[in-house]
Amino acid sequence: MRSFILLLCLIPTIICAQNLSLEDQLKQAIKGKKAEIGIAVIIDGKDTVTVNNDIHYPLMSVFKFHQALALADYMGKQQQSLNFELTIKKEDLKPDTYSPLRDSFPQGGFNIDIADLLNYTLQQSDNNACDILFQYQGGVDTVNQYIHSLGVTDCAIVCTENDMHQDESLCYQNWTTPLAAARLLEMFPQEYKDFIYQTMTECQTGQDRLVAPLLGKEVTIGHKTGTGDRNAKGQQVACNDIGFVLLPDGRAYSIAVFVKDSEENNQENSKIIADISRIIYEYVTHQ
Repeated sequence: MRSFILLLCLIPTIICAQNLSLEDQLKQAIKGKKAEIGIAVIIDGKDTVTVNNDIHYPLMSVFKFHQALALADYMGKQQQSLNFELTIKKEDLKPDTYSPLRDSFPQGGFNIDIADLLNYTLQQSDNNACDILFQYQGGVDTVNQYIHSLGVTDCAIVCTENDMHQDESLCYQNWTTPLAAARLLEMFPQEYKDFIYQTMTECQTGQDRLVAPLLGKEVTIGHKTGTGDRNAKGQQVACNDIGFVLLPDGRAYSIAVFVKDSEENNQENSKIIADISRIIYEYVTHQ
């Protein structure tokens, strides 16, 4: 009898939670967090929900997705294949930055194709590989102009990884709104679309963010993370993840979550993103 009475008491709470809009659920999830948190989700290409979308969030390594889209366009115009090789010199492999590429080939003096460089940038978030590709495709301005040409203008890419490494404050100059990032996820170019798509589904970073609540689910998720260090105030500059989720019934959604200037610890910042990912998944699948 006591269990039955307890269940009756819980029913109004359960019904109330189910009736909350997605926007309200997301706002509740981030309430009280010591950070600026921006969210955007686009469901089936049309239904859009945003939270705190009027803030500029540092992209960090999320901009490697923007770079990949611009690179695909550039290579298509040059009629070059993903097997096109670049020569990597030792001076291209900057020290004191995250770079599995440099760790594998510390002396430089080798050739590597574009496909492998994209694997390093999109899957492992390699900073040296990113700047090598920037140099190949005409610099950050070329990438910025291409993204804006798509009609996505609420973002800016003006600094390389090495620029940000030399001056941490410059990372705030590479910015986006959450909706701008989510919109880009809906705009895969036809050139090399399958390669970029597949590479993102094999991303090795940030498994405790968007991916975490979807493990074991019958979904396909591709994503790109971005992570900042602590600033002079002790805040984590950024903890980001953007991605696309394909459901077994053919439905899909794009999601972008940015955590800026957070006083929470790094694990909590990742958990914030994971919790948001879970709420959106449960909403879309009516769980």
